[in-house]
Amino acid sequence: MTDTVNPFVESTERQELRKAVQALGAKYGAPYFRDCAKNGKKTDELWKEAGELGFIGVNLPEEYGGGGAGMYELAIVMEELAASGTGLLMLVVSPAICGNIIARFGTEEQKRDWLPGLADGTRTMAFGITEPDAGSNSHMITTTARRDGDDWILSGQKVFISGVDQAEAVLIVSRTEDAKTGRLKPVLFIVPTDAEGFTAQQIDMELMNPEKQFTLFFDDVRLPSHALVGQEDAALSQLFAGLNPERIMATASAVGTARYALGRAVEYASDRTVWKAPIGTHQGIAHPLAQIKIELEAAKLLLQKAATLYDAGDDWGAAEPANMGKYLAAETAVKAVDQAVHTLGGNGLTSEYGIAPMLGLVRIMRIAPVSREMILNFVAQTSLGLPKSY
Repeated sequence: MTDTVNPFVESTERQELRKAVQALGAKYGAPYFRDCAKNGKKTDELWKEAGELGFIGVNLPEEYGGGGAGMYELAIVMEELAASGTGLLMLVVSPAICGNIIARFGTEEQKRDWLPGLADGTRTMAFGITEPDAGSNSHMITTTARRDGDDWILSGQKVFISGVDQAEAVLIVSRTEDAKTGRLKPVLFIVPTDAEGFTAQQIDMELMNPEKQFTLFFDDVRLPSHALVGQEDAALSQLFAGLNPERIMATASAVGTARYALGRAVEYASDRTVWKAPIGTHQGIAHPLAQIKIELEAAKLLLQKAATLYDAGDDWGAAEPANMGKYLAAETAVKAVDQAVHTLGGNGLTSEYGIAPMLGLVRIMRIAPVSREMILNFVAQTSLGLPKSY
């Protein structure tokens, strides 16, 4: 018999990473996260410690201060923090989207300038693609960059951009002046948040989350030539380098959140006694929780497949499981939180148990970073070969 690697058992290094992140998550926990959200604070202490421990930049190249691992490892960090009730949205944005794009397509100067700080958490970068009139249809982006000598002039607007108040810069997806129509050929720019002509306006959201959303305005923002990331006419390859990690991390966040909610429900169902037996003995309580567990395991397998393919350099191969995983994980997270509230009964809506604030947070997982309907369109057209519907 020859020795083989079991694809369903994580390596010792990955298991140790999980345990280390679990310990960090347990140190802070859901009460810390809720306290930050309620009192308008950022999760700065958690972010700082995660950076010092090497968790934030675990996916970035070692030569630029990262851990030299991949998206699989960064997804572990996201999943385990979310599973402890302390999911960090900026993990999706700064090291996963922006870090990966800069690591793959940035100049040597950009890599040396940005990656060490993104890796240890001392610098943060936001990501801007969505526009008021170009949500799911990114081909309709109108934020435009035009040349002015050696510089670029950026004009346009973005909406629902996360964590701008925590970021030094935003990686903006735009198009060039001569490409306002037809298929999107994204042009990516690093735009400092203190640039002249740049304005960020916070959006009032009914979400209990320390990380906020913003509308951005670019009023003829002048950028030097070295603000351009990658090629001016590189089509969609550069964008895929960031959007696949975005979906992988969204899946990891939803998986972790579902684990947290399921864990709270199981704990309560095991302890709460009515009619001389724990309520978990009743199939009306047990079966919905068991179903969530099954769906959660399926979502996690898609997450692992997507991350493995991405780390192997197969961007297109990773796209299918990344989108499928995001869809299933988000649906499962919504179901898990709803069922946790239902299992706890009235206690599920109390501040003491802290489940109710998660209802809004998981609901947005169905919408962002890509809606479940657009994922179904993607699967129908690319996986099933059905005619395009839009």
